[in-house]
Amino acid sequence: MSGPVVVGVDGSRSNLAVVEVAAQAAERLGVGLELTQVVGWPAAAGRFGIPSWETNGAGGHASKQGALAEAERHAHSAAPRVRISREVLVGEPENVLECVSRSASLTVVGADGAQAYGTLRNGSLARRLSARVSGPLLVVRGRPNPVGPVLLAVHGTSTLRGAAEFAFAEASARGADLVAVHARPYGGSAQAVTEDEEDVALAGALAGLRERYPDVTLRCRRPHGRSRRALVEASADSQLLVVGARGRFGFVGLPLDPVCQTALNEADCPVALVHC
Repeated sequence: MSGPVVVGVDGSRSNLAVVEVAAQAAERLGVGLELTQVVGWPAAAGRFGIPSWETNGAGGHASKQGALAEAERHAHSAAPRVRISREVLVGEPENVLECVSRSASLTVVGADGAQAYGTLRNGSLARRLSARVSGPLLVVRGRPNPVGPVLLAVHGTSTLRGAAEFAFAEASARGADLVAVHARPYGGSAQAVTEDEEDVALAGALAGLRERYPDVTLRCRRPHGRSRRALVEASADSQLLVVGARGRFGFVGLPLDPVCQTALNEADCPVALVHC
C-alpha cells in the first residue's frame, strides 16, 4: 500500500515522541506522513470530517493548528525528507482514526502517556483501535533497543503470512536481524494447533521472503514453558515486535487473542499489530 503513515496528534508532550516514531516509519516506507488531530463533536456539529473551525470557532482552530505545527516541527526533525500533511477532524478519536486507517500504510498511536510502560487501560485509544483498524497498527510503547532485532510472534497459522511479510520488510528497512519466536497461550486451547502444523505454516509464510530480503538474517526460537512470557522478555532487547491478528472484529471491546493482548499490554518495545 502506498498510502501515508497516519499518526494521531493530541498536543501532549509524550505524543511528540509518537510523532517522531511515525515520521521515521514514513521515511522507511517511502510514503508521506499525515498528522491527524481529532476534536470531539460540538452540539451543533454536522457530518463526520467537517473542519473543526466551522464548529469550534477561530480560537479552537488556532489552538489545534498550534499543536499540529509543533508536531510537524518534531516530525521534520526526526525525518527531514518526509512529506507532511496535517488535518483536524471532528468525531470520536477511534472512529476517525479507524476511518482514515483504511487508506493508510500504517496507523501510529501511543500507549497513552503514563501507561506507555505498563498495561494498557481498558478504555485506552490504543486498545480500542487494536480490534478496529483495517491496516497495520503501530502502538508506541516501552524502551526499544535501536540496534536490537525485529521480533515476529509465531502463534497459530492463519496470521503468519501477513505478519511475516511486514516483519521482513521492517527488518530490512531497519538493517536488523529478524527473530521468529513461537508464542503459545498458557495451557493451550481447544483450537490450538500442533507444533508440526505451526512449523508447516511458518515454512509456508517464509517461502519467498528469504529470497526477497536476502539482507535479513532470520533466527527461530522456540521457548519452553510459558512462551508468551518469553516473548515479553525478548522484547526488552528488541526494537519492534510484530504480531498477527485474526480478521478485523469491527466492535469495540471484543478481545484479541491472548498473544496479541500480551504483546500490547506487556511488551518492552513498540508493537506492530498486523490484521490478516
